Amino acid sequence: MPPSQYLYVRIRALCSRICDKLPPALYKDGGFFTGPLPHSKEERRRNMETKIYVGNLSYDTTEDDLRTLFAEAGTVASVTLIKDRDTGQSKGFAFVEMSSQSEVEKAIQTFNGYTFADRPLKVNLARPREERSFGGGYGDRRGGGYGRGGGKSRRRPSGGQRRY
Repeated sequence: MPPSQYLYVRIRALCSRICDKLPPALYKDGGFFTGPLPHSKEERRRNMETKIYVGNLSYDTTEDDLRTLFAEAGTVASVTLIKDRDTGQSKGFAFVEMSSQSEVEKAIQTFNGYTFADRPLKVNLARPREERSFGGGYGDRRGGGYGRGGGKSRRRPSGGQRRY
């Protein structure tokens, strides 16, 4: 038996032993449940279809204020007011999740440009969060040290007095 087939057989045997010890609700037809994971791309896309971005909010706006306002357009499933991690102060935008696509469209038509707390709201369909790279912002930096295109020039301005 080739090594790859041997590993396959051993893994299948191990999985079947694990399934014997798990409650039946966790697996289906003698193997692990193969349906989509709770946070699959499809589920995230569906959630995005019912999620609304609300911008240009006053810093004094609360989640309850938004829930009350958007309840006029339909059933509000959730409200998430985005706050600064360090200070806890609102960043001036939020996400509101409605229960259906038709309610989302109604809310966008009703509240985009609507004046709330003396500010015109910016309301549109939420977009998926963009992937962010990690590593402190030094991603694909080219160039070198100072004066070679990679940083601030060290030369003092020509003419005039020296600035200290």
